[in-house]
Amino acid sequence: MDNQRLILFIALSFVSLMLWEAWQRDYNSPAPAPTTQQAAAPTATPSAPAADLPTAAPTAKPVQAPADASVTTAARVRVVTDVLDVVIDTQGGDLRQADLTRFPKASEAPDVPVRLLNEQMPDLFIIQSGLRTQSGTEPTHHVVFEAAQKEYRLAPNQDVLDVPLTWRSPEGVTVTKHYRFRPGAYVVELDQVVANQSGKDWSGQQYRQLQRAEGSKDASNKFIYTYTGGVIYSPEDKYEKIQFKDMTDSDLARDIKDGWAAMIQHYFLGALIPAAGEPNHYYSRVIEGNRYVLGLAGPTLTVPTGATQTFGSRIYIGPKLQDQLGAVAPGLELTVDYGKLTLIAKPIFWLVEKIHALVSNWGWSIILLTLIIKLAFYKLSETSYRSMAQMRKMAPRLQALKERYGEDRQKLNQAMMDLYRTEKINPLGGCLPIVIQIPVFIALYWVLLESVEMRQAPFILWLTDLSAKDPYYVLPLIMGVTMFIQQKLNPAPVDPVQAKVMMMLPFIFTVFFAFFPSGLVLYWVTNNILSITQQWVITKRVEQGGK
Repeated sequence: MDNQRLILFIALSFVSLMLWEAWQRDYNSPAPAPTTQQAAAPTATPSAPAADLPTAAPTAKPVQAPADASVTTAARVRVVTDVLDVVIDTQGGDLRQADLTRFPKASEAPDVPVRLLNEQMPDLFIIQSGLRTQSGTEPTHHVVFEAAQKEYRLAPNQDVLDVPLTWRSPEGVTVTKHYRFRPGAYVVELDQVVANQSGKDWSGQQYRQLQRAEGSKDASNKFIYTYTGGVIYSPEDKYEKIQFKDMTDSDLARDIKDGWAAMIQHYFLGALIPAAGEPNHYYSRVIEGNRYVLGLAGPTLTVPTGATQTFGSRIYIGPKLQDQLGAVAPGLELTVDYGKLTLIAKPIFWLVEKIHALVSNWGWSIILLTLIIKLAFYKLSETSYRSMAQMRKMAPRLQALKERYGEDRQKLNQAMMDLYRTEKINPLGGCLPIVIQIPVFIALYWVLLESVEMRQAPFILWLTDLSAKDPYYVLPLIMGVTMFIQQKLNPAPVDPVQAKVMMMLPFIFTVFFAFFPSGLVLYWVTNNILSITQQWVITKRVEQGGK
């Protein structure tokens, strides 16, 4: 395989990868069932909910499915901090809505925040919690709590904002849910406090669960696939994806200690983080075919009469900020999914973040990062370009051999090998440097695609959002021109069919990259310009008889 065929193989593989990812997003997911309309506020609490609840431990009592498994509502409590605008429903004390006020939904609408939690289909994503018990009334997320206020706001100098919700059972058990919010934090602390005045011991277990639908497709990034679905983490098996399809095929049932569960999407996530050292049973459910539940149930605890017990956990609702996630929980930073090239991608992100700290512009950070990577691979690239230049110099003689031997491939190949041996040219000399650099370039691609830090980041002039496509297609056109120039610097393939395919690639890539985030195209353009400069200097040197 010569250099031209290797480059063709890499280019076609990259295009195939992008098409495969787009296909995966559009077609490799279960078809959604008809949307269930939101029900009106309930007049009575369902007596025995089952379809969306974990099994009570240690031995489950018989349950029957509720008459209506749709998301119902009661009174609303609004909580506003400096980074979150949350709506809690007293029906179950669910987190029904969460706006990330520092992250606009679109750069052209800076006053409309990203809504991560949403109770409306098709973008349903809510967080539920409750307690299961073997006897008496169960304080699940189907019961209605009482709230002292309709709105809570975190004051500028306030360290913590406590939002209590209270429920009382006929048996004399009081459950108070405390949601605690802190300034600048996307972590919400949840304590379910049981005060037992029933006259006998009370035993129960807490559960917390994420319920969401697949969501609507993002038409703005049709050619870009990023994972949306469930993930769990355990110290033994580390980071695992629990796809919607997996939940449809079978229910998750796993016992994990010191783990967490999350539903993730591009740039953002909601995660359930139990107390350190607490064993939990991780489970999944599918409700009505289009809503997916991923949750965890803790151990059963006994609360003596007259005593109080707190069931604690934490919830993360926010962006995939890599400098914060690792501090929240071990392995939570893996939700920034770089795939199998994480070991390479993490140092690349660390480097680009350090550059950004100096230049305060993600566009220039990408350019400087590309320059640093190019310098790191300078010698390898030099070897590759020198080999290409030597092959380019031999092109007329190779063409003459083709004309001499015609269709006799065996004699042609033998004559070409003899020519390479005589001129001391290694036709494979440029292959290894290119192959070594491929993992780095792919890792950089995922860094630019996955990093929320670059979301809606402006660069210069008309490029106001590096995570969106170039609105005027200037960068893709420049990229196509630079690819065309590179083709001219490379040795022309002897095979005319191969030569035509190679000449078509710049036009194919121009169309393809027209829909890519401009940050990715900026990297590609910068790399092409640096490569052209280096290759042109080396080619001229070789053609003039130098080395």
